[in-house]
Amino acid sequence: MERAIAREARGYVVPMNVDLLLQYRESPAMRAACDGAALRVADGMPIVWAARLLGRPLPARVAGADLVPALCEMAAARGYTVFLLGGCTGVADQAAGLLAARFPGLRVAGTHTPPDRFAPDGTAALAAVRAVNASRPALLFVALGAPTQELWVHRHWERLDATVALCCGAALDFAAGRRSRAPIWLQRAGAEWAWRLAHEPGRLWRRYLVRDAAFMGIFLKEWWSARNRVCGK
Repeated sequence: MERAIAREARGYVVPMNVDLLLQYRESPAMRAACDGAALRVADGMPIVWAARLLGRPLPARVAGADLVPALCEMAAARGYTVFLLGGCTGVADQAAGLLAARFPGLRVAGTHTPPDRFAPDGTAALAAVRAVNASRPALLFVALGAPTQELWVHRHWERLDATVALCCGAALDFAAGRRSRAPIWLQRAGAEWAWRLAHEPGRLWRRYLVRDAAFMGIFLKEWWSARNRVCGK
């Protein structure tokens, strides 16, 4: 991402977690949005483990919540501007202030908080594009939640005046101190989802305990297919 900004090679980045993978498989629009990304990374230990067991290992988990501070540190050192889009009222501004204090020299070009029930298309979506373009940031953090953030970036990418965009979900809430991340040992154990479920059960129980359970079936199908290919040689 740093090399892309230096070369002004435009592109957006999508961290893929289990829920996003399921949406990718079910929605043609989501599939097009993810396929259009310049870079896709694994934001979930289940994906990292599954890839390893299938003989196609990935380097590591790369979470959007980790990328935001890492990129802000890089931007402060290189003099690149950043723009924060998303979150509830006050979140982007609060995150901008805390990130600027944490990384002296960070140039926050602007923030924008879309209205509730934000849709990838429509008047509010175009207003968000105009807000970004008024600042022309090197780095754009898009925290609108999946699938809205991926669909918005994909549909408006050609008219967005930013070099690199990162779809980062709840990362601005973490940066603003509105939510707390799981301890490092839980993250490394692949159990950050349990931490988030314990803190937001009403919002996340169906996603983690019902919907995302389908990932195991996907993995087993892939594993069986790979096994048959090997045995058939």
